[in-house]
Amino acid sequence: MNNIFDKIVSLLKLRNYSLKTIKSYLFYINEYLAFSKKNNITNKNKAIEEYLLSKQSRGNSPQTINLALNSIKFFYKEVLKSKDEIDFRCAKKNKRLPVVLSRDEIKKILSFTNNPKHKLMISIGYASGLRVSEVINLKVKDVGLDEMIIHLKEAKGMKDRITIFPEKLKKDMEILVKNKHKNDFLFESNRSGKMTTTSLQKTFKNSLKKANINKDATFHSLRHSFATHLLENGTDVRYVQKLLGHNNIRTTQIYTQVTNPAIKNIKSPLE
Repeated sequence: MNNIFDKIVSLLKLRNYSLKTIKSYLFYINEYLAFSKKNNITNKNKAIEEYLLSKQSRGNSPQTINLALNSIKFFYKEVLKSKDEIDFRCAKKNKRLPVVLSRDEIKKILSFTNNPKHKLMISIGYASGLRVSEVINLKVKDVGLDEMIIHLKEAKGMKDRITIFPEKLKKDMEILVKNKHKNDFLFESNRSGKMTTTSLQKTFKNSLKKANINKDATFHSLRHSFATHLLENGTDVRYVQKLLGHNNIRTTQIYTQVTNPAIKNIKSPLE
C-alpha cells in the first residue's frame, strides 16, 4: 500500500499539483479505502456512492465532496489505470454570496490590530486582494515598489499573476524589507521562517472580535471586499478578474451581485 501512495504522490507532482492538493488527495483516497474496508464493500461504484453519502450525512460541503470524488477518480483512472467508468456527477455547489466588509469595517479592524507586522499583512490582504496563503508566502523579490505591483508566483492552480500594491503602504514596506535578502519571506514568524495560515487567520479573527464586527468574516473576506470595492469604484470586471487570478469571468461576476447599485437604490415599501 505504501508503494501505491508513493506512486500517487509522484503522479500528482508530475502534474504540478500543489502540496496542499496532494495532501488532500492522499487524505480522501486513504479515507475512502478505509471506509470500503471497514464496511466490507467490494463493489467499486457502491463503495464510492456509500462513501460520498456518508460525507454528505456528516454535513460536508459540496466543495469537499467534489474534492473527495476527484481524488477517487484520480486513484482509479491514473494510478490503477482502471478502464471502468466512474459514473458520478459532482455535487451541486452552494450559491452563497461572499461575506464583504465595508471600508469602515476594514479601517476598524486595522485600528484594533496593534502589531505593526500583522497590521501590514491584513492591509495587503485587502489592498491587493490576496489569499491568506499568498500573504504568508510573499518574498521580498515579489514586491515591486518601483512599479507598485506584487508578482505572485505559483499561486492557486500553480499560476503566476500580477496584482496592485498601494502607495499608502510603500513606506511601511520599505522599512520591512530593509536589510532583508531578496529570497527572504516578507513576514517571518517569531521563530524565523514564514508564518502559518492558521496564525494569520487567528490574528484576523482576534481583530474582528475586538472591532465588535458580527459578520461571519474570515481573512478571505478581505479578498472579497477588494473585488467588491473595485467594482463599486467603476473598475471593469475583466480587470478585477485578472487581479484575482480567476480563470472564468463567471467566478468574478458573483461580486456584481453584492455591489449591484440598482438593488441598493430600491426603497423598501416600509419607507
